[in-house]
Amino acid sequence: MAVIVTFFVAHWILSVFFQSFFLHRYGAHRMYTLTKGWERFFYFCTYATAGSSFLLPRAYAVLHREHHAFSDTERDPHSPHVYPSLARMMSATLKRYAGIARGTIVPEARFTVGLPEWPALDRFADGWFSRLAWGALYVLVYIRFAPHPVFFLLLPFHFLMGPTHGAIVNWCGHKYGYRNFAGENGDRSRNSLPIDFVTMGELFQNNHHKYGMAPNFAVRWFEIDPTWTVMRVFAAVGIIRLADRPQHVRWAPATTNALPAGVKPSAG
Repeated sequence: MAVIVTFFVAHWILSVFFQSFFLHRYGAHRMYTLTKGWERFFYFCTYATAGSSFLLPRAYAVLHREHHAFSDTERDPHSPHVYPSLARMMSATLKRYAGIARGTIVPEARFTVGLPEWPALDRFADGWFSRLAWGALYVLVYIRFAPHPVFFLLLPFHFLMGPTHGAIVNWCGHKYGYRNFAGENGDRSRNSLPIDFVTMGELFQNNHHKYGMAPNFAVRWFEIDPTWTVMRVFAAVGIIRLADRPQHVRWAPATTNALPAGVKPSAG
């Protein structure tokens, strides 16, 4: 049992970390810069940890930029306040993502600037051979190490790890939790967890929608953003270079929550 639990937790944490660190904070927001070599390294890590549910970074970035620009409106690609059920929200998200990825949907030009791309890896990773091979690997691990057939119920989460994380963040992060900036973002985003080790900081949605370019998603003393902690280490050893803007945004009463100089609004 220990092997399966360790495998599941490792897949969950690594997949959501690279989704937050590379796809979100780098691909969509460019909160830091990388050399070409390190970009390729983290690009590959994102593919390897997502496995069968790998999301093309360029399509993810466009979709996320649209989410910020149109948060919780009819044009938001994944708002729980637009779609009446989680299934319909994820179905609409998949349809738009696929259209952007395949080129059948052309987004506004402002959402396509500076997108990360690795055409050779994208073609391979987005193909059925890669997705089925990763799925087969997950099944083989469970055949070898699962102590009881009930553990096989975890396999769908491995197959769809990326969309699972997206569903949790986009649904829960706009429906459940507390709001540090109530009524200030123009949307209904919330912070679902004050210490977010479930999605590595992604569930600080209310904070992030208020200060969309701040790499630290936590703003209050009791909030912990694990991805930001790792980013600080990467910056200290020279792997990444943080963008020249305020990195820490401290919470204050609503009457004084003005946007700090240099921090762009999330819809910008």
